[in-house]
Amino acid sequence: MDSRTVSRQRTEPDTPTAGMLKPNALGVLGILFFVLSAQAPLTGIAGAAPIAVALGNGPGVPAAYLVAGVVILLFSVGFVVMGRHVVDAGAFYTYIGKGLGRTTGTGSAGVALFAYCTVQAAMYGLYGSIVSGLVASHAGLDLPWWVWTLATMAVVQALGAAGIEMGAKVLAVFVLAEFSILSVFALVALVKGGGPEGLGFADSFSPGAALSGAPGVAVMFAVASMFGFEATAIYGEEAREPRKTVPRATYLSVVVVTGFFALTSWMLIASYGASRATAAAGKALAGGDGAGFVFAPIAAEFGGWVNDVLPVLLATSLFAGILTFHNSANRYLFSLGRDRLLPRGLCVLNRRHSPWGAGCVQTAVAVALVTPFALTGKDPVLTLFSWFSGVAVLAMMLLYLLTSVSVVAFFRRERLDARPWNTLIAPLFGALGIAGAIWLILANFTTLIGGERRTAVWLVVSVPVVMALGMLTAWVRRRALAVAHG
Repeated sequence: MDSRTVSRQRTEPDTPTAGMLKPNALGVLGILFFVLSAQAPLTGIAGAAPIAVALGNGPGVPAAYLVAGVVILLFSVGFVVMGRHVVDAGAFYTYIGKGLGRTTGTGSAGVALFAYCTVQAAMYGLYGSIVSGLVASHAGLDLPWWVWTLATMAVVQALGAAGIEMGAKVLAVFVLAEFSILSVFALVALVKGGGPEGLGFADSFSPGAALSGAPGVAVMFAVASMFGFEATAIYGEEAREPRKTVPRATYLSVVVVTGFFALTSWMLIASYGASRATAAAGKALAGGDGAGFVFAPIAAEFGGWVNDVLPVLLATSLFAGILTFHNSANRYLFSLGRDRLLPRGLCVLNRRHSPWGAGCVQTAVAVALVTPFALTGKDPVLTLFSWFSGVAVLAMMLLYLLTSVSVVAFFRRERLDARPWNTLIAPLFGALGIAGAIWLILANFTTLIGGERRTAVWLVVSVPVVMALGMLTAWVRRRALAVAHG
């Protein structure tokens, strides 16, 4: 391996080195659980599917998930081949910097941090609302949503400091619980032949179904549901045999998530019947209970107890996602501190070789993002969750696009891999698909955030502003170093 392209090399396979995260801590399944946690399967289905069905292409939503999966899979080809030559907790920041220059890479680091911190804050809003309702309903203790959010921040900080293995174990329990109940429902419905109109395969997967209604809205929500799979590369420095583990975890996560969302959404639609699903989703949204569109057929299949269990699993799903994004943001801050783009205090590791300094800063950022919504009495779901999740998806899609372009530029210059499909064709097709997704997101951004047009404009503008600030930071730092060295 060319040493010029490797950001961080391990000196010993089993011994942590100063300034390095703990090596050999995660295998394929450990990384997969982090990815699935970031995508929060139950949250994605219960939150996005009803809106996609009601406002998008109705029974054709499963096809939208397949389209989004193909686009992400094409992107993953270049993403994976880049990861074979660059192993660093900075992932996007490092990848983009290698191909498009350090200044652009630093700008992208700002966007990545922005994306991870805002999506985590968004999850805190929905999580606080759900937990507040659950506790009030079952324990009679009626406290504001932000009380539970702040308490959970302390728990997340503690788990993040406890080490990556502990985080993986906690996530495994939560992810398996939510993934299992949805998967069992989908498989049972499939074996039983669907609902009143059968499986309705053509109603969900034919070209006519995929292009009916507003397919752009459906694809937009499908792409948003894929958010988080790129975390595979973030944990490369802590993975066992990262050149093998990270590619396997990446491809496996994309295939599993795509198949899961496509199958589950298909069986939900089949449970209502293709001709009735759109109206049922619209009715649930109009009644302020979009999740009911998902919960009702599962309860009909397994019994009323599901209505008590699924809200709890929705809360644990969000908690798992929050912990995952805490760890992802930690590693970006750690990497930037190690590269001296941010204060060196971010590189402080505790005895478990976890980024303690970066974790404290990340938690402080989460408090800063959530506090204004709590102080002003804003609805945590309609504002904090909706606004920040939308802008996080937009920011992440920009990173996907820059990474695809960077892969092409890097391998045209370095010639480390001569395979045209991996280093040119797939990344270019992936870039085109992602560019199309960005266009759909921008065209439907007001719908995505459920807010006003003015709010949508401010949120959209914030992404290039963060990118510009990051690039300016890199330029100022480079000038300061030049002055210091005469």
